[in-house]
Amino acid sequence: MTDRDRLVPDEGLTPASEALPGAAGPLKIDKPPRSQWADVWDQFKHHKGAMAGGIIFLVIVLTVFLGPLFWTLDPTLPNIRDRNQGMSLAHPFGTDQLGRDMFARMMAGGRTSVAVGIAAMLLALFLGSFVGVVAGFFRKLDSPLMRLTDLFLALPLLPLLLVMMLLFREPLNATFGTEQGIFILIVCAIGVTSWMPTARIVRGDVLALKEREFVLAARSIGTTNAKMITRHILPNVLSPIMVSATLGIANAIITESALSFLGLGFPPDFPTWGRLLFDATDYLQQYPSRVFWPGMAISLTVLSVNYLGDGLRDALDPRIRGR
Repeated sequence: MTDRDRLVPDEGLTPASEALPGAAGPLKIDKPPRSQWADVWDQFKHHKGAMAGGIIFLVIVLTVFLGPLFWTLDPTLPNIRDRNQGMSLAHPFGTDQLGRDMFARMMAGGRTSVAVGIAAMLLALFLGSFVGVVAGFFRKLDSPLMRLTDLFLALPLLPLLLVMMLLFREPLNATFGTEQGIFILIVCAIGVTSWMPTARIVRGDVLALKEREFVLAARSIGTTNAKMITRHILPNVLSPIMVSATLGIANAIITESALSFLGLGFPPDFPTWGRLLFDATDYLQQYPSRVFWPGMAISLTVLSVNYLGDGLRDALDPRIRGR
């Protein structure tokens, strides 16, 4: 055999996969690993209640925010000739005692109620996450912050909200105007009184995370506390924060509706679902549909958000993912 024969392989040789006994075909390349969010979506879409809740909540949000582009009747314009009408093509939900279209008022009230729920949820989420992370990460601040949380949990919620509404209504109305002042007051009142469950949940997760190996490794190389929290702690507590966010929207909508039903929310010419319920109580026996529609909207929104939160909790929990 010459040197050329040693260097150049024979053209008749078969591939390695065919030469090996028992080989079924060419070697297969492993697929890249799936992302965590793909696993979360796979678990979430198998939760029928969460999918139904997400679709219903999306339909409600799109209806109240995009519906006025197609249904152009003014929700605050009275029309005495059309008052107390039933359901018809011109007024699908009928009219009220002043002839205002109830469908337009339902969409206007839904925009206010959903906006209050989202804004109050964001405020409560920020306060609860901040208190929970600080209390769980810094041992010296743990006891004072948790005693403050227990103090807020011990306060009666409804009387506290009523006192806040009575004390700060006039100053905020004089500063920001009637509608904006009431909106700021309700959002702040609900957010300040509903951050405590989020703080307790986040604190428990932070206490468990700061003893994990990756946190100890980051601490050993001199990572500052601020970078430790933003890069290692917060990304790992997003799951309970997202679940608290969905449940916080439902809680805020119910609280705003209760305040409006008691007459302490927005003014009468600024509709919300709770205000529509309050205005319809005097006509409950004659026109029960006026109570049915806002009550149904509140119930569907809260129920859909609760199912959405349950699905997110199951999908984001790695211990039960895949069941």
